[in-house]
Amino acid sequence: MNLLNVDIKQAGYEKDQAIIYNIQFDVGAGELIGLIGPNGAGKSTTIKAILGLLENIKGEVAFQQGAKYSYIPERPLFYDELTLWEHLDFIASVEGLHDKKYQDQARELLAQYKLAEHAHEFPGKYSKGMQQKAMLILSMISNPDVYIIDEPFIGLDPNAMKLFLESIQRERERGAGILMSTHVLDTAEKICDRFLIIHKGEFRAAGTLDEIRTQCHLPNGSLYDCFHLIAEGHEDE
Repeated sequence: MNLLNVDIKQAGYEKDQAIIYNIQFDVGAGELIGLIGPNGAGKSTTIKAILGLLENIKGEVAFQQGAKYSYIPERPLFYDELTLWEHLDFIASVEGLHDKKYQDQARELLAQYKLAEHAHEFPGKYSKGMQQKAMLILSMISNPDVYIIDEPFIGLDPNAMKLFLESIQRERERGAGILMSTHVLDTAEKICDRFLIIHKGEFRAAGTLDEIRTQCHLPNGSLYDCFHLIAEGHEDE
């Protein structure tokens, strides 16, 4: 069952100035898809197109009817006047979450990510690592069907990274689909089901690691090897 279908012919920030082309993929229940590419390749533009933030787009982005999604940006965003708990209350109100169940889940997540003692503080004053963990908690509290995650490992220490990976594994087991943009290729290789390697606005390879290897003619190559072959092979285009 596909939770998200993407068929973008072209998209960009200005009319008739496309940045991405022919972006086609889907995200199924329980799948973790890695969106890989160098800076400026079009990853952020692809994500913005999926989120409906671009006016200049030709194509279609369709979530399964009734599916909810959460977006975790690379740079955490918070309301300056709200504490972390007030952020959670706000989400619960918007999503119509059951009060006791939501509060129990919130306390569990805050304890897991070691933010319980800081729940009534302003996230804008947190360290970068604490802010990233706060964003993860806010994204999980509504139990979305699809996660769209942009560079989740930035600012996370090894313990927090391990906890994050365990958390998204539980979400996958629950049936959530995940699209994750990342530069941490060794971790992506271990946890992702499929990969989308984008360069200069277009997919250069897509599929499982074995399929990527075949497309790159590197039968024993790592994701890192394939990525750099693609990037270097097209750097003069």
